[in-house]
Amino acid sequence: MGEYTIGGKTLKSRFFLGTAQYPSPKILLDSLAASEAEVITVSLKRQMGDGTSMKNEQSLYFDALKQSGAALLPNTAGCKTAHDAINVALMAREVFETNWIKLEVIGDDYTLQPDMFELVKAAEKLIQEGFEVFPYCTDDLVTCQRLLDAGCKVLMPWGAPIGSGQGLINTFALRILRARLPDAFLVIDAGIGSPKDAAHAMELGFDAVLLNSAVSQSHDPVKMAKAFKLAIEAGRLGYEAGVMSQQDMANPSTQVSGRPFSL
Repeated sequence: MGEYTIGGKTLKSRFFLGTAQYPSPKILLDSLAASEAEVITVSLKRQMGDGTSMKNEQSLYFDALKQSGAALLPNTAGCKTAHDAINVALMAREVFETNWIKLEVIGDDYTLQPDMFELVKAAEKLIQEGFEVFPYCTDDLVTCQRLLDAGCKVLMPWGAPIGSGQGLINTFALRILRARLPDAFLVIDAGIGSPKDAAHAMELGFDAVLLNSAVSQSHDPVKMAKAFKLAIEAGRLGYEAGVMSQQDMANPSTQVSGRPFSL
């Protein structure tokens, strides 16, 4: 699939993987290895799959993530205002020693839909502070354009609500985003349920896929991580090769002519 550059880093994998809610740190690290992801998201507030705090293991855990060789993408998960998100981003830059930030500003507790007004406000400030901002956003074209105007080079529109596993619920809007924002680096983030959803996103022309729950909540996270790796690669290759257009009627693959083939 070739290399590409994002946020000053040259990468090959188009699989971005989250690190939350895995059954154990070992399964997480094994899943990261199987995925071959080169970008992994991480929060300042870590929790184990059973909800217990990781305070005693936090330092070793973060060290292990750093040693994985993947680029760390801290997030501002749980923030509901631009002010809170900015403060968390500043702390994350100190802790993880990176100017990358996945910017999340949640506007609704039920759907975890981002507050696009606060998101744009936070993005503008963080870019002024020297951050490479990866905003988690909706598929609204106009607001996405506002984020680009603010200086974001990457957009991360949702496929469906976080953790829902519903896949791509509005492919029309996603197709419009890809068509209208041809130069933006677009990452489908949230709602992916199975490898076929990831392949579909890549076939639509998106540049990468970020997911977490579909791997961490599966029966075998390590095997599922590999399945997603292969699906994302297949979807990207299909997009580059050019997926055939759909037809309303049958179109025989073998044309009947007046004479047989000559050998």
